[in-house]
Amino acid sequence: MIQIYHNPRCGKSRTCLAFIEETKQEYQIIPYLTETPDFNELKKLLEKLNLQPLQLVRTKEKVWIENYKGKTLTDDQIIAAMVEHPILIERPIVVKDGKAIIGRDPDLVASFLDQL
Repeated sequence: MIQIYHNPRCGKSRTCLAFIEETKQEYQIIPYLTETPDFNELKKLLEKLNLQPLQLVRTKEKVWIENYKGKTLTDDQIIAAMVEHPILIERPIVVKDGKAIIGRDPDLVASFLDQL
């Protein structure tokens, strides 16, 4: 089953969800802003994405700029910041068969879903 970490207020996330709906594949929406992954779930998600924690952070978000920008943080501290402030998590994230991508480009999402 496809999972999409979705923010309904984000245009890229809505576009990605619409594309997934068109594939007629079974999917699950994870509204990560209200059902925030915990530390371990986020760590596993990063492994599936094959990303370092900072690569998943929306560094232009006000909360990042005001609280974290310019500070030296460990990976665990960055993950904890995303758990505390889920708005920092890049979106949408598409997960299928133990792998994941950031689904901002519909063509990449199509390739990703077709490969698995």
